[in-house]
Amino acid sequence: MIIASGRSTRQVAAIADHLAVNIKNAGYGHSKIEGLEKADWVLVDAGDAIIHIFRPEVRSFYNLEKMWTMEIRPDNFTPDQLLKS
Repeated sequence: MIIASGRSTRQVAAIADHLAVNIKNAGYGHSKIEGLEKADWVLVDAGDAIIHIFRPEVRSFYNLEKMWTMEIRPDNFTPDQLLKS
């Protein structure tokens, strides 16, 4: 999963379009794109990778980084610690 930001809806849409073209040109086929109409939050599904592109205000509101962060250090990686997260 990749999380990125654009400064405006126009920039978010342009990043998503450019990314989809590059993925196709690299031989990975067509990407599925959601949210391009409003371009506040665009999701590009490239198969093995999911790319989220946000406007800054929307990114801070949803805070996906926090959702996917685990407070587990390698030296304290036990099943019990994993289940507590």
